[in-house]
Amino acid sequence: MPPHLILFAVAAFAWRLLTLAISARHEKALKRDGAQEYGAKNSILLAVFHVIYYVCAVVESTARSHQPNALVSAGGIAIYIASTFVLVSVIRSLGGLWTIKIIISPQHRRVQSGLFSFVRHPNYFLNILPELIGFALALNAYWTLVIGIPLYFIPLVTRIRQEEAAMRETFAPDL
Repeated sequence: MPPHLILFAVAAFAWRLLTLAISARHEKALKRDGAQEYGAKNSILLAVFHVIYYVCAVVESTARSHQPNALVSAGGIAIYIASTFVLVSVIRSLGGLWTIKIIISPQHRRVQSGLFSFVRHPNYFLNILPELIGFALALNAYWTLVIGIPLYFIPLVTRIRQEEAAMRETFAPDL
C-alpha cells in the first residue's frame, strides 16, 4: 500500500477513535442524568461490523499486488472527508445527545435543525454509509465494498428501526 494511503488509513482510524471518545463522554453524562439505552446488542454488532469493515479494507488493499487507481483513491478520500464534515455537523446539532448508541434522556429534545431538517437520519445516510464507501474506494478495496456494505445494512436497518421505536416512545405527539 502506498505511504499516502497508509497515512489516510491511520488518520481514519484515529478519527474514529476520537469520535468514540466523544461518544463515551456524552454517554456517561446522559446515563448519569437518567438516560436509557435502547438496542445495546445491536450497537455492539454495528461497532464490530464497522471495525471489521475497516480491517478488511486495509487487508484487501495491502494484499493487492498492483498499484491502486489514483483517481479512485482520490475520489474515495474526498467522499470520506465529506462524510467527516457531515459527522461534525451532526455532533454540533445534537451536542451532548450525540452518541454511537441509542441513548435517550428524560430531558431529550427532538432535533430538527441543521441536516436533521433535510434528512431523518443524517448520521447514517450522509455520514456512515459515505464514510464506509469512501474508505473502501480510497484503498481500492472493491471486495470489501461490494460484500461489506450489504452486510452492514443488516444491523444498520435494525438500528434505524430501534431508534425510530425509541423516538416514537419519547416523542409520540411530535412525530
